[in-house]
Amino acid sequence: MPLDTLFSFILIMFLLALSPGPDNLYVLMQSALYQPMSGVWVTLGLCTGLLIHTMAAIFGVTVIFQTSEMAFTLLKLMGAGYLLYLSWKTYQSSAIHLRKKSVASLSAGNLYQRGIWMNLTNPKVSIFFLALLPQFIETGAFSIAQQMALLGGIAIVVTLVVFSSIAILAGYTKYWLQSETMQRRLHQVAALIFVLIALKLIISLLSDI
Repeated sequence: MPLDTLFSFILIMFLLALSPGPDNLYVLMQSALYQPMSGVWVTLGLCTGLLIHTMAAIFGVTVIFQTSEMAFTLLKLMGAGYLLYLSWKTYQSSAIHLRKKSVASLSAGNLYQRGIWMNLTNPKVSIFFLALLPQFIETGAFSIAQQMALLGGIAIVVTLVVFSSIAILAGYTKYWLQSETMQRRLHQVAALIFVLIALKLIISLLSDI
C-alpha cells in the first residue's frame, strides 16, 4: 500500500477522532470529573468494539469483492454517497454538552464494558467502516483482507492515542472541546474531509471507466 495513502488515512483518522462526538466527550467527562484512567478504560472498551467492527468489515468487503468486482465498485460508490451524506450531517451538527449528573462513577471493569457496548450498539460505526475503509483499498496490491486489517488496525491505534491523550489532558481539554466555537470548527473540518474522500473516490472511479 502506497505510503501517501497510509499517511492520508492516518491524518483523516486523527482529525475525525478529534471531532467532537458522544464517545470522545464521554471519555473527556469521565476523566475530568473523576480521574484520567477512567477515560482510558472507556477508550480501551471503545477500541475493543472497533476491533470487532473491523473484523466484520473485513469479512463483508472481502465477500463482496470475491463475488463480483462490479459489486465492489458499487460498494465504493455507495460509500462515497454515504460520506457525502455524513459530511452534510456533520456540518449541521450542533455542539454536544455533557453534564455531570449524566456521568456516573463506575469501576474500571464497568467502564471498559460500557466502552465496548457504546461502540457495538452504534450502527453508524459499522456503516462508517464499510464506507471509509474500501476507499483506500488498492485492488492490484496485496489481498483485500490484509489491507482492510491494516487500515482497521491504524484506525484503532489512532483512536487509542487520541482518546487516551484527551483522557490524560482532560483538565486542559475539557473546556476546549466543550467550546461551541471549537466544536463548530472541528465539525467543519470533518465535513470537508468526508467531501474530499468522496470526491477523490468518484474521480478515481470515473477515470477507470
